[in-house]
This record gives sequence, structure tokens and C-alpha cells, in this order.
Amino acid sequence: MTTFATTPTTLLLIALLFFNSIIAKKQWVSHANADQPGKRWALLVAGSNGYDNYRHQADVCHAYQILRKGIPDENIIVFMYDDIAFDPDNPRPGIIINKPGGADVYQGVPKDYTGKDVNSVNFYAAILGNKSGVTGGSGKVIDSGPNDHIFIYYTDHGAAGMLGMPMGDYIYSNDLMDVLKRKHEAKSYKSMVIYVEACESGSMFEGLLPENMNIYATTASNATEDSWAAYCPGQSPTPHTGYDTCLGDLYSVAWMEDSDKHDSSKETLNQQYHTVRRRTSVDKVGYGSHVMLYGNESIGNNFLNTYFGNSSDDNNNESSVKSTHIISSLANGVSQRDASLLHYWYKFQNAPYGSREKMEASERLEDEILSRRHADNSINQIGELLFGEAKSSRVLNRIRGHGQSFVDDWNCFKKYVKIYEKHCKRMSRYGMKYTQALANICNAGITMDQMDQACLQTCVGST
Repeated sequence: MTTFATTPTTLLLIALLFFNSIIAKKQWVSHANADQPGKRWALLVAGSNGYDNYRHQADVCHAYQILRKGIPDENIIVFMYDDIAFDPDNPRPGIIINKPGGADVYQGVPKDYTGKDVNSVNFYAAILGNKSGVTGGSGKVIDSGPNDHIFIYYTDHGAAGMLGMPMGDYIYSNDLMDVLKRKHEAKSYKSMVIYVEACESGSMFEGLLPENMNIYATTASNATEDSWAAYCPGQSPTPHTGYDTCLGDLYSVAWMEDSDKHDSSKETLNQQYHTVRRRTSVDKVGYGSHVMLYGNESIGNNFLNTYFGNSSDDNNNESSVKSTHIISSLANGVSQRDASLLHYWYKFQNAPYGSREKMEASERLEDEILSRRHADNSINQIGELLFGEAKSSRVLNRIRGHGQSFVDDWNCFKKYVKIYEKHCKRMSRYGMKYTQALANICNAGITMDQMDQACLQTCVGST
């Protein structure tokens, strides 16, 4: 039997071999993890409530029906107030449609965050994967890893620098950007795609989203224009009998009906972007908006199934082709900011003469008109108090160039929004159009005391 002496040199060689084997194993495991296919995650947000905003929850429900074919429910998070399916005004209780003659898109939708739980705090926590940061709801968050792909879709009213939520504070673009940067720094995704349907939605990323965060974002409009509702009363084709509200949004139905029509493993993000941009673009009578692209444009070469899963469905192809024709044949456009006014007008028009419904519809229509008038008058008067009648309009309506953030001091902007709302009541969906004016007041160097006094003098006793 042969024996070996364990000299110090031998022990050193054995130790080195053992150490190298451990390093090699760790490197192999690291390579194996890097090569593992990532998961897909989706976060769908309808930021409004009320039957007059039917279209936003309908958009989100339709988006879920597309994504559920390729993403398991545990990886899809849905924020929606959930108050329209069984609203008394809904002619088909328990059913939500997203186009005239469309199928029910409400069935099976996860109700992760509803009612008061649809707020910006839960939205940020869900993106960050912060389970302890959410309150109420299902507790689901994007618990993603470095190889995962994330899709975020938001639809609601927007304004310069912010997006609406039915409860709590707004989603401000600088706060959203901070959340996305934290997500990127945590190395908890490989790439991310964001679609935003809202007025002035380009301002959420304009001059803010860098190219090195592996995020590809498209918006329904640029930083200064409205986005548009679709399938509204008075349009051609007309929604089902009984519907006096818009069923969808132009940018949103464009990307979703395109997704219904195509095999997601054969269409790239860039192809969809250009298709949606053509359908949503401003026509000769001013209907439509400019769909914008921000962030890392090279991600657009990825196929849709990287984010949507294999979502093609041959059963939907025929109806989707019809939908393409529907979009192109819409005769009249309705700005997101005017959709509620249109709803109340048709509700009044269709109510029986002399009925209680007619009287209630008249009151709602009058309230909407007065609310819009209050927003117009109050911001104009505040501007005149701060800058003088001759100079006010020029300052309040100032627009910065492409690629620039619309405000210099975000803390100032947020404080002035709160000061305005303290004295002049919470901004209506129509009134949100004046956040650019509030930003311009900040940019002009108006002090907090001056702003407070102007709002106080304008609004106290007039709301």
C-alpha cells in the first residue's frame, strides 16, 4: 500500500485546488443564472373612477385579457377602482366592453387594488416590489429579478408633470422617475416597457428619462397636448344602445387592437409603436395626438412576446381587423378633458322629458360646466394678481422647448398645487390642464406667500 507524506507544500497545493474548484463552481452557477430565462411581470393601472370615466377601466380590463394569455395571474397586478361594472348607468350590469359590439373584458380580471387602495403609494410600492409598503389589496407586487421583463400600462387623466389617481396624491413625474431609478439600481429587471395614456403624458418623461436605464416608454401625447377618447356617443360607429359614455381611448385601443390582431412573437415593439402612432396621429381637423417615444429605443427591436407573452389568439383576428376599420372611420374626436362633459350632455339629452332623470342629468351637466368655468376664471385671476393683466397670459402659457423638463423646482411645483387646491378646491379633470401655468408661476420666482395670497384672494368664498 502506497502512502503519501502530507508536507506543507502538499497541503498548500490541496488547498489551492480546493479553492479553485469552489471559484469555478460559483462562476458556473453565476453563468447558469445569467442564462436563465426571465419572468414576465405586468402592472396595469386605471387611475380614475366614475361612470363618466368608463373608458379607463375598460382599457385596463382589455389589457388584462391580452396579457393573461402569456403571463400567469400571479405576475399581473391590476389597479382599478372597480365601480363601473355594476354602476346603475351601465346598460349591461357586470359587463365591461372596450369597443362597440365588443366582448366582455371584465370577466376574470384580478381585483388586486380597488377603491381607496388605488393610490400612488401602493403604485410605487408595487413597482419596487416592496410588499411591506402596500396597504390593503392583494399585496401583490413586482417581485422581479435581474433577468425579468416588466410591462407597465397606465390610463387616466394627466397634466403637465403628473398623472391622476382616484385617491390620495397625484403621481408626479419626478417621483415616478425616482422610483424607476431605484428599481434600476436594485438590478431587479432586465428591461422595462411603459405605455401611458393621458393628456400631456409626454411630460412624464420629457427631459427626465435617461437612455441607460433599459426602459422603453411610449405616451399617448406629447408634453403639451391632450390625448383623445374613442368610441364615444355621437361618433361613428355609435356605441351600443344605452351607452352614453366613451368606451375606450384612442392610443389605448390602437395598441390593444393591434396586439389582438398580431402574433406577439412576430411583431416588435417598434413596429407596434409606428402602427399606433399612425392611428393616433393628428388628422386634418385636429383630432388625435402625437404618440411619443422615450428612453432606450434599442429595446424596441424586441418582440412583443418578451413583455406580453405569447398573446396571439386566432379567434380574435377577425374582430380585430374590423376594429382597425372602426378606428380609422371615427368621424369626430373627443378630448379626454371633454369626455365627461359629453357624457353628461348625452345623459341629459336622452332622459325622458319632465322626468327625475332629466332633472338630475341637468344638475350634473350644470355642475360640470360651472366647475370648468371656475377652473378657467380662477387661474386667470391668480395670474393677473401675480403678473398684471398685460403680462399674465404670456407667463402662464409659456412652453419650454423639446427635451426640457417643464419645471425647475419640483418642490415648489408640488407646494403650489397644494396651495391652489387648499383655497380653490381639488383640481377637476378639466382643471388639471392648468398645471403648466402653476409650473410657470414657480419658474417665474413667485414666493410661497405671494401664491398663497393670490389663491386666497381669488377663491375663498367663490368655490
